[in-house]
Amino acid sequence: MSSCKKVFISFMAAILLLTLSPITSFKTEASSIGESIITYGKKFMGVKYVFGGTTPSGFDCSGFVQYIFKNAAGISLPRTTDEQYKVGTAVAKSDLQPGDLIFYANTYKPGISHVGVYAGGNMVLNATSSQGIDLVSMNHSYWGPKYAGAKRVIQEKTPNWFTDVAKSASTYTAIKTLSDQKVITGFNDYTFRPDDKVTRGQAAAIINRILNLQPKVTSPFADVPVSNAFAHDIAAMREAGIISGFDDNTFRPNDEMTRNEMALIIQRAFNLSVPQTSAAGAIFTDVSSSHWAYDGILSLSSIDKTGLFTGNMFNGSQNATREAFTVAIYNAMNAK
Repeated sequence: MSSCKKVFISFMAAILLLTLSPITSFKTEASSIGESIITYGKKFMGVKYVFGGTTPSGFDCSGFVQYIFKNAAGISLPRTTDEQYKVGTAVAKSDLQPGDLIFYANTYKPGISHVGVYAGGNMVLNATSSQGIDLVSMNHSYWGPKYAGAKRVIQEKTPNWFTDVAKSASTYTAIKTLSDQKVITGFNDYTFRPDDKVTRGQAAAIINRILNLQPKVTSPFADVPVSNAFAHDIAAMREAGIISGFDDNTFRPNDEMTRNEMALIIQRAFNLSVPQTSAAGAIFTDVSSSHWAYDGILSLSSIDKTGLFTGNMFNGSQNATREAFTVAIYNAMNAK
């Protein structure tokens, strides 16, 4: 693989892992509900048309639409076509999604007189008097000219919190605080992914979002070109003595950070003091006083406000998760 491709892949991976803010709507959710309605409705293909029909023994157009929305998605719609036309939000023809209601005018009577459901691929699932339940093209010679508009009745849902972090979690306040401050935020699917790992490059960027340090040298490492998304932050961390490189002049930005490394760099970044006693419960059976990250681990545990860094084991050789990194920074920012 060429060096250009490697740089591009690293950059894209970084962008995916450190999304700055969630998107504004769950279009995929609305679309999937609509697709479920279409899949359910197709089970009735060929069922005969019956004027006034509202059951699988025979449907008229609005009866069919009402039936499949209720039974496939629990969505209640009015009984008649003209009443269904009054609900929902108007949708441009160019923006149709599966599940949108499609209305036709001047069929068997003047005005809005027929309804179907957009099925994707320029097709409409509806009850026709000639073929019963059928898929009809939007460009059909009869139906096309009678198209009168579309309505969206499937509401897009926007969660007000990450779907994978409970509001009752002990780490909720830390995650919410740093997310609101855009220090470490979520992803486009409204997840925080608390168990995902943190790379050395990401750690540099996250810490520097708080410290906002400006480096004198932009790219001091052989494996961190100026095009790297985190080059500025990595250089700043090195100059401040917070995260150093390796003897071979590499930084290894894509290496995952251990909990030991996390404890040490956060102590350095926030100048955390080392407690003189173990009264705070900061002694772990797997960490000796001679360990190279001992002071950082002791500091991190002594200021913990969540209970995440308590217990008999610190498990420092394990990779630091996004949740642990967020909590550690939150504790450091609020240490007294």
